[in-house]
Amino acid sequence: MKIAEVCNVDFALRHFVLPLMRGARARGHEVVGLCAEGPLLDLPRAEGFRIIPVPMARSLNPVAQARAFRALVEVFRAEKFDLVHAHMPISGLLARAAARATGVPRIAYTGHGFLFNQPGPSWRRGLSFGLEWLGGRATDVFLTVSEEEAADARRLGIARGAVGIGNGRDPARFQPDPAARAALRAELGAGEADCVVVIVSRLVRHKGHPELLRAMEQVPGATLWVVGERLPTDHGPDMAEDFARAGRLLGPRLKRLGYREDVARILAAADVFCLPSHFEGLPMSVIEAMLTGLPVVATDTRGPREQVRDGETGFLVPPGAVAPLAAALGRLAGDPAMRARMGAAGRAHALERFDEARVVGRTLDLLGL
Repeated sequence: MKIAEVCNVDFALRHFVLPLMRGARARGHEVVGLCAEGPLLDLPRAEGFRIIPVPMARSLNPVAQARAFRALVEVFRAEKFDLVHAHMPISGLLARAAARATGVPRIAYTGHGFLFNQPGPSWRRGLSFGLEWLGGRATDVFLTVSEEEAADARRLGIARGAVGIGNGRDPARFQPDPAARAALRAELGAGEADCVVVIVSRLVRHKGHPELLRAMEQVPGATLWVVGERLPTDHGPDMAEDFARAGRLLGPRLKRLGYREDVARILAAADVFCLPSHFEGLPMSVIEAMLTGLPVVATDTRGPREQVRDGETGFLVPPGAVAPLAAALGRLAGDPAMRARMGAAGRAHALERFDEARVVGRTLDLLGL
């Protein structure tokens, strides 16, 4: 079978879609990736995958979206795919519409977070719901990474057969690593007795960086490592003032590490993982941290609350609130035994529910591959 995996940007293809492409190819299928051109496509190309650049735009600009739709139509007509599997809200809608217009026999969609469940003006949430409902009419297999959002899709009539398939990471890659821990902590100036809190995410406001930076002011015994960068297509404030303030107040307790290829080693060197997002799908970074044996502090929103067992594998706190976040981090920073206990429970939970091979296998089965 000839399959198109379609998403918006190179970051999404590399970090979210590539494991599925590998799995489909291992089952004997021809797999082609489609997304906007970018430097992070070097890995899938090095692995032998054909990537077709499409001018995707992460915006509601009708001209840009019409250009992307036309490009998808041209590719689908030329390639004659047996299955188009689309991801992300805008690219997912365009890909499904283009697949329907060109007669692709089977169309699938994986939602990585509904825009209508995110904070924002009512017109945007209403538009998002309407577009998701229309997209559902052109979808043979409707999947979401979050079980809660699959229930939303069924309840709201977007897709009566929506299935929550979860996310997964490779436990052989993300695991406790004493050697990496010692080396990275020495490199970054963290003593063995220091408590290192780490966040791994894009540098966008809704990931909760401003609240985390403020919370760290109230956790004097901990250091914060910030891993990630801002994508060229990201919207919203760059948080420069928030980081400048934190730099002045936290001093050496704040380290900005940028985009890293060695996230597994960074996590192995940390003590606590934090992701205080305002909304999520089912964040891969939380899975990576749990597999590495870290307790997780996250927000009580769709996605994280399916991952973190409050009080057992970490803590769930309200989104947008500094004081509860600081309190949770302070409890973990001051109690190494609690960190070890919660981290071990989190790894066991992640091995049971978020193993990449099982998630990919189930997804491929649902896609009929």
